[in-house]
Amino acid sequence: MDNNFCLEALKEAIARDSRPEIFNTDPGCQLASDALTGKLKEDNIRIRMDGKGNWRDNVLVERLWHSVKYEEVYLKADETVTEARRSIGIYLNFYHRERSHSSLDGIPPDQFYYNNLRLLPMAA
Repeated sequence: MDNNFCLEALKEAIARDSRPEIFNTDPGCQLASDALTGKLKEDNIRIRMDGKGNWRDNVLVERLWHSVKYEEVYLKADETVTEARRSIGIYLNFYHRERSHSSLDGIPPDQFYYNNLRLLPMAA
């Protein structure tokens, strides 16, 4: 695996005025390359690097992408990037608004979040 794709994606995001404040990655992968971290530093984007093998840092995102891949991407053969973006967008909407989640007592994340939002203390 090389870092060309990651570097190009970062440049495209920055060009679209989507510059993140913080870029989170882990050591030892293509996202920690000198070329990519150099570009991040050049654009004043802070880098947060997780500890090697610290699976807890990314477990929620990894579980999400596992679901996206096995419940959507691998089941379809989108012919274009546009089709793939559209179908993944539809799936993510389903994932958050309709799909039951066992870790949330069988309710979708949006419902869980908005039901519990009123329980959070108000900021002073």
